Amino acid sequence: MIIDGVRAMDRATELLLRYYTAFNRGDWEGMLACLAPDVAHDINQGERETGREAFRAFLDRMHASYREQLREIVVMANSDGSRAAAEYVVHGEYLATDTGLPEARGQRYVLPGGAFFDIADGAIARVTNYYNLDDWLRQVRA
Repeated sequence: MIIDGVRAMDRATELLLRYYTAFNRGDWEGMLACLAPDVAHDINQGERETGREAFRAFLDRMHASYREQLREIVVMANSDGSRAAAEYVVHGEYLATDTGLPEARGQRYVLPGGAFFDIADGAIARVTNYYNLDDWLRQVRA
């Protein structure tokens, strides 16, 4: 099936904006609905996890320690809609100490970040997240 390049790019962009809108609402089910069942999730400076249930567990861990909103979101996609990227600024609060990280005391942080995506059959098949961990550490240790 041949897909019009512009339309495929628009569908990919809409998918990522739906994913990030769900994130900002704390709507984990809405985020998970955007993912392929066997989604590959490359965690910033961590291991790859596979599958929606692993992603759900990741969201639960994150929700326990952090409150975040993404602002200034910019989404880009290639012409056939199979690859995309997003850049954003994370505005967060460190609520509870995360394993192996400094003690949480409600520290606030502002951090640029980004993600790269593979998209297949209208769903996110891979998400690779990136932010500067050293920058985050400087902010929460201050």
